Amino acid sequence: MGKLIRLELFNFKSYKGHHTLLFGDSFFTSIIGPNGSGKSNSMDAISFVLGIKSSHLRSSHLRDLVYRGRVLRTSTINGDGSATVPGNKDNLNGIVGQVGGEDETPTDTQRSQSERNDPKSAWVTAVYEDDAGDQLLWKRTITNQGVSEYRINNHVVTAQAYNEALEAENILIKARNFLVFQGDVEAIASQSPKDLTRLIEQISGSLEYKAEYERLKEETEQAMEYQNYNLNRRRGINSEIKQYQEQKREADNYAKKADERDQAIVTHVLWKLFHFQRVMEESGAEIQRHHEELKEFRRGIEKYEKSLEDAKRDQAKVGREVSKIEKNIKVKEHEIQEKENGLVPIDTQIVLTSSKLQTCSSRFPDATKERDSHVSTVDKLERDLSVVEKAQAKWEADWEKVAKKEGRALSEGDLQAYSKLKEQVNTRTSSNQTRIDGLTRQRKTDEETLESLRSSLDTTQWQVSKLEEEISDITARRDTLRDQIKRNSTEVDTKKKDFNVLTSERLRASQKQTELEEKLQEVLRTLLEADDGRRQSEKEIRLKETTTTLKRIYPGVRGRVSELCKPKLKKYGDAVSTVLGRHFDAVVVDTEKTAKECILFLRDQRAGQATFIPLDSIQVKAINSNLKGMHRGMRMAVDTIEYDSAVERAMYYACGNAVVCDDLAVAKYICYEKGVEAKAVTLDGTVIHKGGLMTGGRGPGQQNSQRWEDAKVDTLRKLKDKLLSELSALPKGNRRGVAEETLQGELTGLEQRINYIKNEVKGLETNLTSKRKELDFVKRQLAEVKPKYDEKLGSLQGLNASIKTLQDAVSEVEDEMFADFCDRLGYINIRDYEAQQGSRQQEAAQKKLEFTTQKSRLQNQLSFETQRLQASRERFARLEGMSQTHQQQIAQFEATKEAIQDDLDVLSAELEQLQHQLDDQKARHAKRAEKVAEQRHEVQKRSKESEGTMKAVTGLEAEIQRNSAGRYALLRRCKLEEISIPLADGSASLDNLPVDDLLQTDVEAMDIDEDPGSSSIHTPTVQDYGIELDFDDLEVDLKESADDKLNDDLQERISSLSGELDKMAPNMRAIERLEGVEGRLKSTEKDFDDARKKAKQTKDGFQAVRERRLDLFNKAFSHISEQIGPVYKDLTRSSTFPLGGQAYLDMEDSDEPYLDGIKYHAMPPLKRFRDMEHLSGGEKTMAALALLFAVHSYQPSPFFVLDEVDAALDNTNVSKIANYIREHAGPGMQFIVISLKTGLFQASQALVGIYRDQSANSSKALTLDLRKYQ
Repeated sequence: MGKLIRLELFNFKSYKGHHTLLFGDSFFTSIIGPNGSGKSNSMDAISFVLGIKSSHLRSSHLRDLVYRGRVLRTSTINGDGSATVPGNKDNLNGIVGQVGGEDETPTDTQRSQSERNDPKSAWVTAVYEDDAGDQLLWKRTITNQGVSEYRINNHVVTAQAYNEALEAENILIKARNFLVFQGDVEAIASQSPKDLTRLIEQISGSLEYKAEYERLKEETEQAMEYQNYNLNRRRGINSEIKQYQEQKREADNYAKKADERDQAIVTHVLWKLFHFQRVMEESGAEIQRHHEELKEFRRGIEKYEKSLEDAKRDQAKVGREVSKIEKNIKVKEHEIQEKENGLVPIDTQIVLTSSKLQTCSSRFPDATKERDSHVSTVDKLERDLSVVEKAQAKWEADWEKVAKKEGRALSEGDLQAYSKLKEQVNTRTSSNQTRIDGLTRQRKTDEETLESLRSSLDTTQWQVSKLEEEISDITARRDTLRDQIKRNSTEVDTKKKDFNVLTSERLRASQKQTELEEKLQEVLRTLLEADDGRRQSEKEIRLKETTTTLKRIYPGVRGRVSELCKPKLKKYGDAVSTVLGRHFDAVVVDTEKTAKECILFLRDQRAGQATFIPLDSIQVKAINSNLKGMHRGMRMAVDTIEYDSAVERAMYYACGNAVVCDDLAVAKYICYEKGVEAKAVTLDGTVIHKGGLMTGGRGPGQQNSQRWEDAKVDTLRKLKDKLLSELSALPKGNRRGVAEETLQGELTGLEQRINYIKNEVKGLETNLTSKRKELDFVKRQLAEVKPKYDEKLGSLQGLNASIKTLQDAVSEVEDEMFADFCDRLGYINIRDYEAQQGSRQQEAAQKKLEFTTQKSRLQNQLSFETQRLQASRERFARLEGMSQTHQQQIAQFEATKEAIQDDLDVLSAELEQLQHQLDDQKARHAKRAEKVAEQRHEVQKRSKESEGTMKAVTGLEAEIQRNSAGRYALLRRCKLEEISIPLADGSASLDNLPVDDLLQTDVEAMDIDEDPGSSSIHTPTVQDYGIELDFDDLEVDLKESADDKLNDDLQERISSLSGELDKMAPNMRAIERLEGVEGRLKSTEKDFDDARKKAKQTKDGFQAVRERRLDLFNKAFSHISEQIGPVYKDLTRSSTFPLGGQAYLDMEDSDEPYLDGIKYHAMPPLKRFRDMEHLSGGEKTMAALALLFAVHSYQPSPFFVLDEVDAALDNTNVSKIANYIREHAGPGMQFIVISLKTGLFQASQALVGIYRDQSANSSKALTLDLRKYQ
């Protein structure tokens, strides 16, 4: 392997210009130098030229690697770009550091100055000599544009080619197997097992396969999951195919049986249709014979019927008048109620405004008292001020008189002598006089200040007393108002209790009335629904009575279907009524014999028609159990009703396979999407028939749903009468009484009064708080002024004492100088003379000052009280304005109340008049009703004569209708059930037959028809819809006999076949579904094959990448694991411990070690095993270096650069490192070490010294071969 010969740098970091770091033929070279000289920059240069990114070189951009000088602020820039420091004889050019080194960062000003001649590009060249002795020049340049340019032997190449050339020499940039940066040793010593795994992956090259490994692993898992999914699909489809094949065989057998049953049904239907048609033809001829007999009776009845219609019209006209008057009465009552309701807020406003007026009136005495108090105070202050002014004027006049009276006259000589002596005194006492004059002026100033402080003190004390008095008044007023609030609150509570009692009684009465009215409305609505609003035909009423009679005569009669069942929930009412349909009023009997006896009874009594369901002979189809639980919003119709188990067959027959759905969407889903052949009925009565036809709206079925409680109609009528009597007995509670309205008005006034008092208390509280704050402020002022006053008073007294002392000294001189003068003129001393002449002036000045001070104090008090008086007058004026406003509002409310009361009187009179009109109209209506009853009686009396003939005709018509309904029902059944019956040539198709014709009857029931209420007799027209049947295929014995036994035989044959079919229950869609499932199987087989191939392909690719990654990792791990022990022993061996320590690597996952961590264990000599974190700093460093050397030995680069790896080691360990490097340095292993430890670099073969040339502002290098000295 080759070696690094030298390193050439140009403008790189702290190296200005061109520099060479020469390593020569030395295999152990140390780079040394003081801190800040640029040692680490040489490490950065090696890293830079070998392709390491700038982010790992303590720089964020490549431009930061270009040399940039820095100068002092006081330096002068020379013409050549150098800097000279003023006063520096050594001309060091003010060098303080460089950019990119370890020193401080230059300021913006310094940077702008130094950038005048700073270089824009830099390069580093590494000269490398391979094993053959050939030299390679690897050069990396930072261009002016701030990007890298790569050259090999001065030829520009790409970064990829540059890296490939380095890798050819086993210099791996990604693994950084040639570099150990400053701090890497500490990082390795503290790294986790996962980090160690990643380090080995980087060294081994298996890390390059990590992304592909994870991608292929995920794809393999997805492919296997998809394969299993398709496998399960295929198994499921095979299971479905077996199931559908078995169902297909059952369906074929079922079809054969169904054909036999269909033929039996056709024979039975033709037999019944033949005999229906025969009976209708015979009955029609008999009816025609009775037509002529009834014509004469009809002519006599028409006259009375006309009179009856006229009477009904008169009655209806009067009824409309009654309704109109009742409507007008309700309108008037509503207007009266609105007017009365309008009085309540007016009364409330009157009470409220009166309360406000009362509050204003109650505040007048306090306002008047306050105003009068302020007026008296102002008057008193004005009088005091006037007295002071008069006293001042009187004193001034008296003073002038006294001054004139007591004045003495001196001669001119005396005055001159006085002046001369005074000058001599002044000369002798000039210093004392000067001090006295100064102190006198100061005393005068202090006296004025003291007088000012006294005035301020008096004013403040007066304000304190005044504010305390006001606070006491406000507190008393507030306490009085609070007591008033308590009394009013107690009164409000009492009145509220009385008001609540009255309101509760009224509300209870009103609530009772509302409840009774609601119950009455519900009873009336129920009666209306049960009786169908009195719009039921006489035929339906007679059927109800007839059913009761039959139950009494024949024990086997159970009752009508509507009486025997009841919906479980109210919401099922419409749906169940629609499902029952024509069976709703059918009569359930025990046996067919009972049905026949009932038919004979009805026929003999001419009592109307009825449909019977005999429990012993009806054919009930089995319920399709597959329908149950098909949808959460669907249930079988028979499950929605309650019934006795004795009539279960009748209920199953009436309901069949019909289902009840919550809404139309569920019904569509059941019938259209699921293909269920059953009648689906929604809760609102919408029907989807078996054939897909949809029926909606409101029809007879919904009316039937309201007649479930027919047995309770009498009870409901009694309840209605009871509710009416209770309503009439109740007092009218919809209006308030006088006492309630009065209490409400009083409550409103009291509450408003309380609110006003509370607002006033709140205002007093605010005023009290403000006064207290003002009092506190004044007291603080008093506290501040009093010490100042006392201090100034003491100072003035001391000043007076000083003046007196000086004046005594001056007086001695004066007494000496003026002794003769005073004796000659008769004065005790010269001061007596001057006092008579000057004391008057001083006394006058003092008196004037006292008058001025007193006047100032009175004027200040007068100004303050005048402002308070003005505020009191303004409050009094506002109270007067509010009082007048409230009086005007009360007058307006009283006028409005009087107007509303007048309107109420008018409306009451109109209401009374309407009540009289209503009574008159009701009397007329009663008379018209009596007349209608008389006319109806006459018509009924005339109708009895034709009753016999009518009953006979009705019986025949019922027979025709019954047989016609039976014929229609059979034809309808054939259409709905798609029974193919033979038709005559030219006959219309069964498609022309409507499925909802009114003649529908039960094909299994036996019934008779009669309509005695009809007034016109004619042969009933039978609608055959153009359908003519071909009875040629019907056997002769079947045409001749209509015996019930023959019917039983035909029914038994059909039932037998149907029973066998019901037991089979095949899946008729099995063939269709089998074909679909087989198609799905083919598609699934193809998907499964594709998934299996893809899974195999991805698995093979994953295994290949896994094996490659595992081989690379294991190869590196095995080598490093083998080398770590000897390396650690070499590093820790010493004369004391010749065996050294132990170190080894341990995999956490041996199958795929790169997925888990690798633990590194190191045991220093004569120490037990410890975790790495429990080792000392030196022990950690030695262990980390051992690992680094072992890792480097796997794919060793030709040289190994170490940057201060011995920083944490003591001298002993440093010597061990030095010995290890010296022993292993040689061909194929070149060590370049940056160190500050003497024990390390003194053992090297060569030294490269880095120093700082301050004059050139650059780092420079020296090379020393130590082998000459060793």
